[in-house]
Amino acid sequence: MEERIGLFREYETGAFSVTELCARHGISRETFYVWKRRRENGEPYWFEERSHATKSCPHATDVPLAQQIIATRLRFPHFGPKKVKAWLEQAEPELDWPAASTIGDILKREGLVEPRRRRRRGIAQGEMVSPASAPNEEWAIDFKGWFRTRDGTRCDPLTMTDAMSRYLIEVRIVEPNWAGVRSALERVFSEIGLPDAIRSDNGAPFGSTGAGGLSVLSVWWLKLGIEPRYIPPASPQHNGRHERMHRTLKDETSKPPARTAAEQQRRFDVFRRHFNEQRPHEALEQLPPAKLWRPPQRTLPRRLDDPWYDADHEVRRVRPTGEIKWRGELVFVGEALAGEWIGLCEHDSGGHLVRFCGRDLGLINRERRFLRFAPPRARLRVAEETPLTPEQ
Repeated sequence: MEERIGLFREYETGAFSVTELCARHGISRETFYVWKRRRENGEPYWFEERSHATKSCPHATDVPLAQQIIATRLRFPHFGPKKVKAWLEQAEPELDWPAASTIGDILKREGLVEPRRRRRRGIAQGEMVSPASAPNEEWAIDFKGWFRTRDGTRCDPLTMTDAMSRYLIEVRIVEPNWAGVRSALERVFSEIGLPDAIRSDNGAPFGSTGAGGLSVLSVWWLKLGIEPRYIPPASPQHNGRHERMHRTLKDETSKPPARTAAEQQRRFDVFRRHFNEQRPHEALEQLPPAKLWRPPQRTLPRRLDDPWYDADHEVRRVRPTGEIKWRGELVFVGEALAGEWIGLCEHDSGGHLVRFCGRDLGLINRERRFLRFAPPRARLRVAEETPLTPEQ
């Protein structure tokens, strides 16, 4: 306000033109003349900002209609705007009732709508994950890369490490498919326990191009309460600790390869003990991983329960073909979920979110088409260094 008063004091001196004054004060000529007219009309507070609110709204809801809307809500306190609109249209169909969104605004102005926590939108986008700060917060899993022993046998070493302690949990030659990996994991889970999350790449058998990137294997992880975390495609640096271990494993066990697969597995077993218990690790202040690692507290359950969904979800079992019956039609969701129960809840767009064990997999739109979500990409961010505490 002081600047506007000072502007016209300078104007009254006659030393500056209107164009010069506008340039000095950063305003347009139109704004200058608006203030000039208000000042010359004798307005006592011409220099104050006026309200920009509209003086009238020709399409505003009539007061009698608004009162009936409020009365209906008070009569039926659990009715939302859509139900209030439907009730009023049935009671008095001859009246032109406003849209449900307008009814919601009226109820909100009257304080009849309690603020509700918005459902999280099922938008597929990358997520930033801090490096693990405790053992078993996250494991990494991958195949080192196949090679042949000297007798021509193909070897596919499956490797698992703990992200925080670098503890090498397993190096096992298995078939590179979901059955081979699951068999190895069942043994590890039975002997050691369950991690909170497992980081992997997007390829089979860990991930897929289906809904949420889930495979048959990662569906099993979710039912066990293990979060699958997929790194961005072609970005091994987001699993760099595990990849660095692979280089050491390759140098010390397969150059040259063993004579047979059994002999190669014995090399892996010796390496794992040495890596965990004897080999100092620079990132661990020259401590071996076994000094920091401890077994998980969660154990492998004897039976797997079906997922549980809130009351606002509709539940469907996925058919062997990967389809569900939805609103009288078959909608393909994903073969990895065959036989599983999924939950569907309303989305702001008017469609329905498809969820499995708390993970959003896609959206069935109003045309009953399933739009799958890509998996959230677990990209690492730099976290503050925390002091290492070896196990006593």
